Amino acid sequence: MKKIAGSNMYLRLLAASSALVALLATGPARAADEVTSDRLLNADKEQGNWLLHHKDYSAHRFSTLNQINRETVQNLKVAWTLQLGGLEGGGIWTHGGLEGTPIAENGFLYVTDGWGSVYKIDAREGKRKLVWKMDPKTDHDWAGAIACCGVDNRGVALWDNLVISHTLDGRLIGTDKDTGEIAWHRQVANPDKGEVVTGAPLVVKNMAITGVAGAEYGIRGWIAATDLKTQKEVWRSYTIPTKGEPGIETWQGSNDAAATGGGSTWVTGSYDPSSNTIVWGVGNPGPDWDSEYRPGDNLFTDSSIGLDADTGKIKWHFQHTPNDPYDYDSVAENVLVDTTIHNRPVKLALEADRNGFAYAIDRTNGEFVWGLPFVKKLTWTKGLNPETGKPVEYDPKQPVQHYNPQATPSRQNLETDICPGNMGGKNWPPTAFNPELNRWYIPVIESCNHIKVEVQQPGSFKPREFFTGGGPKENVQITGSITAIDVATGKEVGKAETRYPMLGGILATPDLVFAGEPDGTIMALDAKTLKVLWEFECGCGVNAPPMTFTAGGKQYIAILAGQGGAWDKWFIEATPELKTIQPGSMLFVFGL
Repeated sequence: MKKIAGSNMYLRLLAASSALVALLATGPARAADEVTSDRLLNADKEQGNWLLHHKDYSAHRFSTLNQINRETVQNLKVAWTLQLGGLEGGGIWTHGGLEGTPIAENGFLYVTDGWGSVYKIDAREGKRKLVWKMDPKTDHDWAGAIACCGVDNRGVALWDNLVISHTLDGRLIGTDKDTGEIAWHRQVANPDKGEVVTGAPLVVKNMAITGVAGAEYGIRGWIAATDLKTQKEVWRSYTIPTKGEPGIETWQGSNDAAATGGGSTWVTGSYDPSSNTIVWGVGNPGPDWDSEYRPGDNLFTDSSIGLDADTGKIKWHFQHTPNDPYDYDSVAENVLVDTTIHNRPVKLALEADRNGFAYAIDRTNGEFVWGLPFVKKLTWTKGLNPETGKPVEYDPKQPVQHYNPQATPSRQNLETDICPGNMGGKNWPPTAFNPELNRWYIPVIESCNHIKVEVQQPGSFKPREFFTGGGPKENVQITGSITAIDVATGKEVGKAETRYPMLGGILATPDLVFAGEPDGTIMALDAKTLKVLWEFECGCGVNAPPMTFTAGGKQYIAILAGQGGAWDKWFIEATPELKTIQPGSMLFVFGL
């Protein structure tokens, strides 16, 4: 294996990479407008565009477009498709997958494949034309060897006249939006330490915000901001404190556990301009299942955190599962909602946690507002304390938590079953919020699995090797659902059962909800009743969220299809029917 990350050879390869400028296009295809901070702040006013990863800074993934509605959706059909690349394997993975959300601006789409290649597509005439492809020349074996959960890239951001993207081996790249030529690049993460980047960048105030993956390799997690004008780092905030910093007292014992504490940040966060706060989810502590190795609450793992956008300073936090022994990380997106509860206006951050509970916290201070289970079976705790939001069994005086001892992996209980399983009640696939109905839609994994603890020995940590303290050994049958929650009451108001776990994500429009299943079923549901109104079998596993845009005054639905991620390596036995689903890499666009 050639180690090229950070080397001169690596830089030469990057410099040599160029766009495939349109042998397929007849001339330069421009999107006229530069993307400014003001445009991003007002992204929702551009109804036909999808300028941010989650559609808006609040991560609503809601569009007011309504040509495709409850009455017309039965006429939805394939408008066009485009075959992408990125199927190649690398490291421990046999193939790449698609988990990205397309970005749409003025009839042009920007999408990525699992290896971080970026494609610009001209969709202005209701058909597709590939304008260019930027291949970042990622070393597949070097990066793929430490990508714990698949060869994935979740999309790009737009800024000025550049397309901003990440690569699995930890680079941030600015690509000229018109030519597809790489304008600059910066190494943000260090794969020598087991760090990779899979999430889409979030652009805030001329900065690209980057999160990192790698908790299963004993990294020390962080969130970093890069000045897009100078390509220099503005700040880097670690999610695991070090000596002298707030929270270090929650890492106890003699193993110097904070140094390998995990806390990755691999899902794109949100931004509240009114308080200048970036809200981000933080992943699990390491080692994952041997919680006795790392006594204490292990801040700021399994938390939602609010950071000052200018300095990166952590302003507040809410921790969901202290001293987590289940791999129930809280890396999910936070949905920012302003609503009224008990006749009082509140500013909420909503997070559907892997531990099976949906949470609403006050995003001005991190205080708990409400929480409820959104999965059918939850065994690790008897419930949440209604005042604090902590598990009812939580004892802050105990260095190691045993919530439900029978369902808690521990050195005293080396093998046990947990529900939800370690993939979580919800994993990375994004939720959606409909502000007109005040409903929040969660893509659910209904699961349990069997965990075996392996005691992590002091001094056993090695960079780029798994540092997990055990792992799942078998899974029972796993299904899914789409669950709807009324945000004002914190009550479940609907659940649509699905045959397979929801591994893609949700799009909400005024009266519809769109989603895809890993067997290739793409569907539209009634936003009020969750009745399925339309289905299409794409013949390729769906592992990405849908989005919507307009071109030529016509509304379209777009979704990437190509099953990737960790499912076929770690969890396929629980869904044996999915064994026949073949790798793919296709963009589907639907219209009336």
